[in-house]
Amino acid sequence: MGTKGTRNCAKSRIETRSVNPKKQNIRYESEVDVEKIESKNLDPRFKYDVAAHPGGENIKLCFACGTCTAGCPVSAVDPEFNPRKIIRQVLLGMRKEVLSSPVIWRCVQCYSCTVKCPQNVKFRDVTRALREMAVAEGYADADLLQEVEQLDEFSQKLRRDLVNALVTDRDKFKELKNKAEEITNA
Repeated sequence: MGTKGTRNCAKSRIETRSVNPKKQNIRYESEVDVEKIESKNLDPRFKYDVAAHPGGENIKLCFACGTCTAGCPVSAVDPEFNPRKIIRQVLLGMRKEVLSSPVIWRCVQCYSCTVKCPQNVKFRDVTRALREMAVAEGYADADLLQEVEQLDEFSQKLRRDLVNALVTDRDKFKELKNKAEEITNA
């Protein structure tokens, strides 16, 4: 712990020992990235503001089980996208960090998290609320909402075309896949 009101959360190393007597000497290590959070920068009203916004009503029901993140297709390819972390940041009052983050725009609005959530948090709708709040509070341009929706539609059409090519014309699929990889690796 740091000074009063501050939690010093730099990169830390956690070590644990196995409780299995046959494996007593084995150490398991993992690194955990955590942020420095200062209480003076927190907005205790943030979670209530999100809950008052259409789509955010159930945000305070989250008990951080991680089901949303485990079932998320975006977090499967983008480790920085973590619905559980975003919800925790909202509940802690990290308004600026959440609303200014490009991460809230990466959700593909697929409902996978919503379907699996045991608390009915509806993270997809929470994301929509956060995006609208980011625009309303000046953290993002108003055009961004529509542009992201257009991008989502485009990416679904691209996926459809790639799947069709994979099924009907593998040479065309390889060509399209290579072009897509060139773009994403650039």
